[in-house]
Amino acid sequence: MTATISRLYDNYSDAQAAVQGLEAAGVPHSDISIVANNSDGWFDGKKDRDGDGIDDRAESAGKGAGIGAGLGGAAGLLAGLGLLAIPGLGPVVAAGWLAATAVGAAAGAATGGVVGALTEAGVSKEEAPLYAEGVRRGGTLVSAKVPDADRGRFDAVLDRASVNLRDRSAAWQKSGWTGYDPASKPYAADEVRKERTLY
Repeated sequence: MTATISRLYDNYSDAQAAVQGLEAAGVPHSDISIVANNSDGWFDGKKDRDGDGIDDRAESAGKGAGIGAGLGGAAGLLAGLGLLAIPGLGPVVAAGWLAATAVGAAAGAATGGVVGALTEAGVSKEEAPLYAEGVRRGGTLVSAKVPDADRGRFDAVLDRASVNLRDRSAAWQKSGWTGYDPASKPYAADEVRKERTLY
């Protein structure tokens, strides 16, 4: 049996560390997903996955190899990051099964996009909309499918630097938020920056 575990992060770098921690702990990158808000354009589509300061597409072109072939599986989930538009969230940078399911659900006219994808994967109907709202407001969501028997160990990896979802949603409610609405307008860059300064 497997369980789906998810956490929200205020910034991409904390989420990136969580993904790398899961991979180091033995979770295959095919069982991990990341969905990060990109309303402020922090991800411009350039690929420097090996961190050497040079766009990997230029490097691989010079070597005569495609980006996937050049990096192979060693780069993990984060090597597959791409720009997407998910209804209710706006522009996101995403990789993994959750993003594929959310985009597929949106294309199939299923309600909720990422909410539907999360609930289909086993996240509670109470928490799934909170994760979606967190991404809409500038956060980054990491989800993983893990063996039930090892869930506690993987929860501990994700808990480092994650948002307390209950406290955060209570703060949103105090400011007038009544619930996630997939039809609501995505946050603009200035709204995302303002939201990030609150936390």
